[in-house]
Amino acid sequence: MPQVELKYSNNVKIEAKLVFDTIEDVINQCDSTAGACKSRAYSASEYKHKHILISIYLLKKPHRDEKFTKSLLNKLLQAVEKIIDDSCYFSLDVRYQGDYYVTTNI
Repeated sequence: MPQVELKYSNNVKIEAKLVFDTIEDVINQCDSTAGACKSRAYSASEYKHKHILISIYLLKKPHRDEKFTKSLLNKLLQAVEKIIDDSCYFSLDVRYQGDYYVTTNI
């Protein structure tokens, strides 16, 4: 179950739900075992420079190698850039959770 964190300066025009849906769709097109993305957005009222940072966290799996990750990053970048209508700095990061990360329903 991937996780997505969207952080942005509050002067950026952005539809968080659309970003979340787009990212989840791209991830599941690249890896049908990924499932639903737990997503959250944080708007910053204090910042320097108009900016968006998206961090995506995935579990380590044998098929998620360097080739997979580079391809996923490129597809995510293309998809998200299409839906952001505002001019700003944009950063996208794909990371893998550590060996001792656990997620469950409680």
